[in-house]
Amino acid sequence: MQEERRRTRGGLVLLVVAIVVVALNQRPAVVGVAPVLTDLRADTGLSSALAGLLTTLPVLCFGAFAPVAPRLARRIGLETAVAVSLLLLVAGIALRLLSPVWLLYGGSLVAGAAIAIANVLMPAYVKREFARPGAVMGAYSASLNVGAAAAAGLTVPIGLALGAGWRVALASWLVLALAAVVLWVPVAGVRGTRTAPDDAGSWSLLRRPLARQVTAFLGLQSVQFYSVAAWLPTLLADAGVPVGEGGLLLAASNVVGAVGALLAPAVAGRMRTQRPLVVAVLVAYVGGLTGLLVAPDSGTVVWVALFGLAQGSGFALALTLIVLRSATPLVAARLGGVAQCVGYLVAAAGPVVLGALHDATGDWGWPLGLLLVLLVPMGLVGWGASRDAVLDPDGALDEVLQAAPDEVRTAPRR
Repeated sequence: MQEERRRTRGGLVLLVVAIVVVALNQRPAVVGVAPVLTDLRADTGLSSALAGLLTTLPVLCFGAFAPVAPRLARRIGLETAVAVSLLLLVAGIALRLLSPVWLLYGGSLVAGAAIAIANVLMPAYVKREFARPGAVMGAYSASLNVGAAAAAGLTVPIGLALGAGWRVALASWLVLALAAVVLWVPVAGVRGTRTAPDDAGSWSLLRRPLARQVTAFLGLQSVQFYSVAAWLPTLLADAGVPVGEGGLLLAASNVVGAVGALLAPAVAGRMRTQRPLVVAVLVAYVGGLTGLLVAPDSGTVVWVALFGLAQGSGFALALTLIVLRSATPLVAARLGGVAQCVGYLVAAAGPVVLGALHDATGDWGWPLGLLLVLLVPMGLVGWGASRDAVLDPDGALDEVLQAAPDEVRTAPRR
């Protein structure tokens, strides 16, 4: 009997709420930096490249600590590992309250490690707990965007309302992290290793094209998101958009992205191949980035909305492909760990490279042009990653269930 069938309807609702609240915490610690970047640099004297590193450091952690997540879950249990990640997130956000600049980076490192663990384990948890995970993955992915939108749009207003500086504004997200801890532990429970995923043989998955394509699609998609999330307010300010509107436009981007993130997994789960979704994501990216390149101060809302739709649906699709291309939750945990390790390490270069290109050229043409060029390999690997295939539990084949009946492809596996 599946886990979801042993829960009452009310228990399932609470579980989904707990998953959503955990997801809401997975982006504010990263995205909340961009709106206060001007004040932060004025206070600390950081260069554009070092400020970009502050935004990039958590993303580096997403990659560096992703392989740790399956091992931690195997030792202490999947639910307990998620609870530990939330406690680490609380600690990382709290460190940002302290004055030395190196503790600001230290807090970002701890928060990044915490988010890395949850990033890997939550999709595997959803696949294990729900027979048809598409809708729940949609709610999870949309909540990632809502959390990012809240951080982008509310961090500065919270600081102003409290009459405090950028440190307190960033640390205000501690409240949401504590709420996640309080909700997750009693609802999801704290279990041992009975159902925790194993990580044996994770890196061997990269011997096969399908795993490499999923990994590359996640990485290149994340390059787009984190690069623009780090610099959009600054880019718009340089184009003459009032500084106060930059954070709001970034928030609007993520709100639109939440709609795409909510719909993409549900639609993807009903398709044998997700290639039409990959094409739609690429078209939205081209429209948004081209608009920001050619006319950043005219039609800005349209360009930002197009980019938000692209990144929200694209990232949700990348996470959903990890689930759909995996035959079991165990494989999903392995693939998630490997894909997010490599993918986020690639993505981490984005904000730093864009900041360095801006410093070298004095404008945003080259950085945006680079992001447009990177859509070509993203489309190629996305085309392969979205084909009708799965990774089997033993790692022997890529296409075990190709053209298999829907009931076989969607049946839950333990």
